[in-house]
Amino acid sequence: MSAKSRPIATSSSSSSNLLRSPLTSSQREILYSQLRKILDSYLSHRPFFQRLLTAGFVAYCLGTTWAAVTGRGGQKGGVKERGGGRRGKGGPKKPVASVNDPLFHVRLKRLMRIVIPSLKSREAVMLALHSAFLVGRTGLSLYVAELDGRIVSSLVTAQPHLFLLNLAKWLLVAIPATYTNSMLEYLQSELGLAYRTRLTKHALSTYLEPPGLQSSDSQVTTEKGVTPDVSGEQLFYKLANLDDRIKNADQYLTVDIQLFSTKLAEIYSNIAKPVLDVILYNYQLSRNVGAEGLVILTILVQASACLLRAITPPFGTYAAHEATLEGELRFTHSRLLESAEEVALYHGEEFEKNVIERGYFALVKHANRVLRIRVWHGMAEEGVIKWVWGSLGLCICAIPVFAGDLLGMQGGDLGSRTEGFVTNRRLLLSSSDAFGRVMYSYKELAELAGYTARVSDLFDTMEDVKKGNYQKKLVSSASVEDNAKLLQGRGKIIESEEIRFDQVPLISPNGDVLVKSMSFNVEPGKHLLIVGPNGCGKSSLFRILGGLWPVYGGTVYKPPAREFTYIPQRPYLCTGTLRDQIIYPHSHADMRARKVTDGDLSKILEVVEMGHIVEREGGWDAVREWRDALSGGDKQRIAMARLFYHKPKYAILDECTSAVTLEIEKVMYDHATALGITLMTVSHRPSLWKYHFMVLQYDGMGGYIFTELDAERRLALQEEKQDLEHKLLEVPKLKSRLEELKAVRAERERAAGKEVRYTATA
Repeated sequence: MSAKSRPIATSSSSSSNLLRSPLTSSQREILYSQLRKILDSYLSHRPFFQRLLTAGFVAYCLGTTWAAVTGRGGQKGGVKERGGGRRGKGGPKKPVASVNDPLFHVRLKRLMRIVIPSLKSREAVMLALHSAFLVGRTGLSLYVAELDGRIVSSLVTAQPHLFLLNLAKWLLVAIPATYTNSMLEYLQSELGLAYRTRLTKHALSTYLEPPGLQSSDSQVTTEKGVTPDVSGEQLFYKLANLDDRIKNADQYLTVDIQLFSTKLAEIYSNIAKPVLDVILYNYQLSRNVGAEGLVILTILVQASACLLRAITPPFGTYAAHEATLEGELRFTHSRLLESAEEVALYHGEEFEKNVIERGYFALVKHANRVLRIRVWHGMAEEGVIKWVWGSLGLCICAIPVFAGDLLGMQGGDLGSRTEGFVTNRRLLLSSSDAFGRVMYSYKELAELAGYTARVSDLFDTMEDVKKGNYQKKLVSSASVEDNAKLLQGRGKIIESEEIRFDQVPLISPNGDVLVKSMSFNVEPGKHLLIVGPNGCGKSSLFRILGGLWPVYGGTVYKPPAREFTYIPQRPYLCTGTLRDQIIYPHSHADMRARKVTDGDLSKILEVVEMGHIVEREGGWDAVREWRDALSGGDKQRIAMARLFYHKPKYAILDECTSAVTLEIEKVMYDHATALGITLMTVSHRPSLWKYHFMVLQYDGMGGYIFTELDAERRLALQEEKQDLEHKLLEVPKLKSRLEELKAVRAERERAAGKEVRYTATA
């Protein structure tokens, strides 16, 4: 083994010595001759290598662009799951919005299928037309670069006729160039509007889903084989009240969708056009100066681009966080407007001002931080893109002058060299600008990733809520372990002619169990009175009947949603005409389809003694801000008129006669009974007891009583109770008077005793 290894060591030592020792003249001549042969062989096959290098450059540009846009060059691994809620104490954190995150590309593809549903869609045609104008603009830029060289060459060679001819061509090419630029801006804006329209329609179709579609909250079956007509999803209500992930849906539906659509339309122009420019400009440049310099330039540019990408901050996360802060600031203002009366009565202006200022200064602090980061990032970006790449470009333009003979290029005279330099310089500047826009587009892609995350969060949350999957913070008083089974369970909803609850728990969305199990029934024509203290579950019962809250257990029997009407204490008055207030949510066309005329509506208003309002307000087509134009009593009469127009089988009345007189109240209840409407009333007014047959009374401790209502006996008991309470209130006064009388008596007895002793002594 040692004998065999010795020659190897000797050979290695001699080779090392040969490398250390300087080459002799004969060795240098041999080396130069070999290099010359290699160079001659390369020059003889240079056209083939030129085409090969150019094709490789084009493939590299397309491949890197495709990898950046589709995320193929991003992080490895599977798609991370989306955070399930707002970041909070002990809660999951939302993922960082990044271009390299595979989740961004999954979300973007999903949204792209919405904004461009097919190749034959209007958006696809507009995108193809936009692409055609992009190609035309690049072709015009190539022609202008060549024309620049001709103009400068004619100046250097002092050819006035040729100069004027080229100048005329320059002016003529301005016509298609300006038209192309204007069309590109127009199509980009139209694409942004088209994308926003698609996304808005898609969001609203779920957010305001029309009734008649099956809800996923509970298992819906039918009785007697009748097809169920379940109420709409009411997603707008559930998103705001049953789930905590989307706090300000208006911000998502308006601002975030608009920002995403605009950025998506911009990003196509800011990527497709620069990439096309880089390919065509460099292809033309390679024909003028050779592909060798192009390859060297590409390597250096890519190295510096990787450096820039490594130091680029997460602008996508910054954009998403800024949108969140903007939404929270809007929410504080809208919350103040909704509670303006309460804040004014409490004189809470200073407190609310501090809340709004905290939200605003949090936004300003974040914006200033991002601006400071952009200063340093912009310096590095401009230094590399403008100055470093510019100096490299000058070196490339000098190749035909200093290495033209070596590479077999014809030098030409002064005019041709000037023309070639100006043309190549223009191509190089345009290519450098295009590559710089490609680099800038990475920052825009990061912002797009932030907007994509926001819009996708909205759609994902709506899908979860639609399926009955809620994420709601539980109240501190609710025992999560004790109520876990109730919250995870789902009951059944069965369509029936009557209303019946069979062992149904009343549970609020935040986990507060109001009643563990409730059973009662309301037969048609048997009006039900519901009473109890505040917060005991009266409104919760109606929300379950209306499909707003899920059924966590038991079975609910109820008629279809179209057979229900809910009238709250403060009726909702829509935007529209006076007629719309009566027939809401029907349209005028729906009213005519039911063969109802304005005269019929006038008769309904006469019932509630409001026939004069039509003439007073200027006719049925008068448009007002009705919530301000009508008094509280008029609003409640309009709500009852709406009930008489729809004539449902069941009506839920929640303190809806508190602002009308007893006479009008009697007319309303008598007419509703005459129309065959079964009433479920929440009220503490004893005057309503005589209109009801059953009573559901909560005790405020999780219990209830369901029994027949004897209005006369209940009224007598109520009067006796009030009489006893009045007498009990007099007890302290009577005790005080008794003590006073006792004190007077004692004083008199003491005085009489003194008089007797005085008489005896005398």
